[in-house]
Amino acid sequence: MTEPISVELSAVVLTVVDDEPRVLVLPGGTSARLPSDELRGTRDQTLEFGARRLLRRQVGLEPAWLEQLYTFGDRRRNFWPRSPDRTITVAYLALIRHDLCSTGGQWRDCYEFFPWEDQRSEPDSAAPLGAGLKKWRNRARADATRRERSERIERCLGLDQAGWTPDLVLERYELVYEAALVAESWHDRGAAAPGGRILKGACMALDHRRILATALGRMRGKLRYRPVVFELMPPEFTLFELQRVIEAISGRVLHKQNFRRLVANQRLVEATGVRKSHTGGRPARLYRFRPEALAERRAAGVLS
Repeated sequence: MTEPISVELSAVVLTVVDDEPRVLVLPGGTSARLPSDELRGTRDQTLEFGARRLLRRQVGLEPAWLEQLYTFGDRRRNFWPRSPDRTITVAYLALIRHDLCSTGGQWRDCYEFFPWEDQRSEPDSAAPLGAGLKKWRNRARADATRRERSERIERCLGLDQAGWTPDLVLERYELVYEAALVAESWHDRGAAAPGGRILKGACMALDHRRILATALGRMRGKLRYRPVVFELMPPEFTLFELQRVIEAISGRVLHKQNFRRLVANQRLVEATGVRKSHTGGRPARLYRFRPEALAERRAAGVLS
């Protein structure tokens, strides 16, 4: 018997507002949903065309920067509601400046869904995550299983010499999902989440939190080798504003002088010759992105 298969498109649209990374979700519903729609075989000439169509129709957006993120096709991932069909989702990642965010959607703080990923003001924000994962490790009956879980926990939480790795957003989410520390784990089993077992963090419909984790991890990784952050910046900005946007996405505080030295060495920006007076102190220099930097360097990032 042939298994029914459907193909849909989803979009993760990210911006930064008031030093917080935000994701666009559809209004209404008990759980946040990403903009999504079925692929229209006769009308969507390409997957990107379909992704742009759904963003235009559902939330009124025409993003300048859009790239394919990942294809999600695990069997029986469409548990909410339960369905025997297999749904393959091709997800896209879009970036947009916050001043262009006049849409029909709702902007939510990414750290509502992953509070342990924000290491800026609360370095111990991942402490509940670590405590929950250690209990899960200790519940393993076999020594080999406990060792395997310990190794994964050490890597994802940075307990080894490597330290916390911001890029591992998806790996951490998949770990807490397997440990049944998020509501989706129980919903997918058709069970109610028990009290006291679930980490803080808003639930999302279907596996959309996994898709968002993939996007946030991709975005953090790109900061190291591509200047995509400038898609989130106005045409002119101060270095302090640039640093704050990068800190919002990476979830960690950067050393001011090291950051400015890196930006200068990469020659990603150039001074406009104008100063911004409303900064609460001495007028700050305004900069703009140098598009020529892409041609001059094979890899140009804003994080070391």
